[in-house]
Amino acid sequence: MDGERRRRRREQARRRTKQQRLIALGLALGLLAVIVVAATAGGGEDLPERTAEAERPPEPPQLPRGGRTLFPERRVVAFYGAPQNEELGALGIGTPAQAGRRLERQARRYVRAGRPVLPAFELISTMVHRTPGKDGKFSTRQKPATIDRYLREARRRRALLILDIQPGRASFMDETRALRRWLEQPDVALALDPEWSMAPGEIPGQSIGSTDARTVNQVAAYLSRLVRRRDLPQKLLLVHRFTADMIEDERSIRDHRGLAMVLNVDGFGTQAEKKVKYREFTRGRRRERNGFKLFYREDTGLMTPRQTLRLRPSPDVVAYE
Repeated sequence: MDGERRRRRREQARRRTKQQRLIALGLALGLLAVIVVAATAGGGEDLPERTAEAERPPEPPQLPRGGRTLFPERRVVAFYGAPQNEELGALGIGTPAQAGRRLERQARRYVRAGRPVLPAFELISTMVHRTPGKDGKFSTRQKPATIDRYLREARRRRALLILDIQPGRASFMDETRALRRWLEQPDVALALDPEWSMAPGEIPGQSIGSTDARTVNQVAAYLSRLVRRRDLPQKLLLVHRFTADMIEDERSIRDHRGLAMVLNVDGFGTQAEKKVKYREFTRGRRRERNGFKLFYREDTGLMTPRQTLRLRPSPDVVAYE
């Protein structure tokens, strides 16, 4: 009898222990559920904000110093040249940083109320030579490391980099395609130098080169496609000229989406000669974009920024060699 009572007591004790364990487990599970619900509820409040932030499209690329349109909002003031020889222009005198400091000082003199200035490095990226070279093209391409060095300095100064092509007997299109990795950037523009575009049998320095509207339109269409595909800001295409026939069939040059086409009046001389040439080449183009080039060494009586801005139409691009 006593043994039976002891057995029953042990059984009851085991049941109580089991019940206590179940109660403790239930409390723990309940507490965990509360924590999960609270966390989910709290996270739900932030979820729309995080989702909206994740789904918000990135800002489209901007020009140096902001914005997506070059003209008429701002004026470009550039230094032209290459580091191989100081005679090639102002950009090649000293290091990129030294040239950049001089450029900024010059560019500040062109600032006018309502029209800020965008400084630019116009680097000769395809350089003409008087000898044919192994490929017979009378030109060589700038080393990528050199272009990258000037691009880094341009970015440090929030300036534009313009890659200038002196093709020799190479084609403008081939040289443009070779620059694609840089032209896909929002702060890199292009310049064509027809003076140095040689036909078969012509030699740089002995002949004055030329191009035609068809070639300019082909290059412009290529750049326009890059702008659309990369959602780039307006890209500058600068075309130099200093003779009336340097761009054959000029009137057939077309506008292209995403491009700012500027015909730059080149050539050195006296102030009077340069003003006459500018009026001649811009006559009837007052609604177009125009450029003007100045030469520190070759011009006789270098025009001041004030005199340059008095030209009509006022130039949108001013380049110094």
